[in-house]
Amino acid sequence: MSLRVLVADDQAMVRTGFRLILNGEPDIKVVGEAADGRQAVTLARHLRPDVTLMDIKMPMVDGIQATRLLAGPDVPNPLRVVVVTTFDLDENVHAALRAGACGFLLKDAGPALLIEAVRAAANGESLVSPAVTTRLLAHFAGPRSERKPLEPLTEREFDVVRLVARGRTNAEIAEELVISLSTVKTHLGAVQRKLAARNRTEVAIWAWETGAVR
Repeated sequence: MSLRVLVADDQAMVRTGFRLILNGEPDIKVVGEAADGRQAVTLARHLRPDVTLMDIKMPMVDGIQATRLLAGPDVPNPLRVVVVTTFDLDENVHAALRAGACGFLLKDAGPALLIEAVRAAANGESLVSPAVTTRLLAHFAGPRSERKPLEPLTEREFDVVRLVARGRTNAEIAEELVISLSTVKTHLGAVQRKLAARNRTEVAIWAWETGAVR
């Protein structure tokens, strides 16, 4: 079954480009397009796509607010949103991830990274453009947060957290720790429960904010 994607961008040329790239993949299908943030929220709630690609600078409702409405902390059944933008301003990245986005890409990242981001998001993983990763992590590694887990993490769970915070996929974590993929998923599920984190992006933010990884 194909991954269903919604593309939200106020530029028709960008939407067309993304559609051509994604529909060229045998396992991905663009099921809708939105030209502004309000339409993006309405369509996403109706279509329930596997992944929504969201621009930031859009009329009616901007992409950050639209992301918050679809994937924010107060959304009972959040959707997976990847923010794709021309602007790699640190405050945009920070705001997008805080709003619930599970990935952040620049529009000039190229077709391969766009496709990889869609597949990663659909698999519950996250991808941030390499061009902004270093600055992003430095931002979250600022003033130390003392936010404690609901229950203590085991040593192996900490190993998983550190690798998630460095952008590793589940398969890469399994290979590096010499454990099975299902074991990685079990550890990650336990970590998310203990941290009250809804996705691996929130796990990574916790790791950097608390100094669990540097």
